[in-house]
Amino acid sequence: MKKSQKSYLVIKRLIDILGSFIGILFCFSLFWWWIFIINLIVTKGNPVFCHIRTGKNGKQFRLIKFRSMRKDVDPDLTSEEIKEVENPYTGFGKFLRKTSLDETLQLINVLTCKMAFIGPRPLIDKDEDHITVELRKQNGAIRLTPGISGYAQINGRVDISPEEKAELDGYYYKHFSLWLDIRIFIITCLQTLHLRKNKPKKEEK
Repeated sequence: MKKSQKSYLVIKRLIDILGSFIGILFCFSLFWWWIFIINLIVTKGNPVFCHIRTGKNGKQFRLIKFRSMRKDVDPDLTSEEIKEVENPYTGFGKFLRKTSLDETLQLINVLTCKMAFIGPRPLIDKDEDHITVELRKQNGAIRLTPGISGYAQINGRVDISPEEKAELDGYYYKHFSLWLDIRIFIITCLQTLHLRKNKPKKEEK
């Protein structure tokens, strides 16, 4: 890791804390309360759930999300395993997934320093994700705080293999900077608003 990157990590952490605090106030006042009430009814008492994920240096933490799947669907399924389940999401859950509103509760994880706005996506403790974790250990990406969005997220997301995901995470580890984070943030917003397609991309050299 370059000296300039180590210095940026301090600034990045301050941005995360301030941004997440403002974001929590904004989200709570505008839509968290009504999402909670609707999801409370739809999920019959389970509007929120905590997911065990692998984070910085391989340490596990509880990731917070609005529940989007049916109660009878295992929340620990990977993206590939979910594809094999018939109608895994509730009707309201599909809306939350499409708009990414189910992810907004992760602002709490950012405020508590378990996550960042931008970084390698935290992984589930499953065989498929173990591959990515091991490769992150080799390329250094495991040393970074996981993010709500990241370089691999805007370059294929669930449509790339564990190896490709790790390669993109490794690229981010080598090149992360304020400008790259701004670029990832802007592209994430465009993709969330469906103004830009999310296409797989090979590792940049």
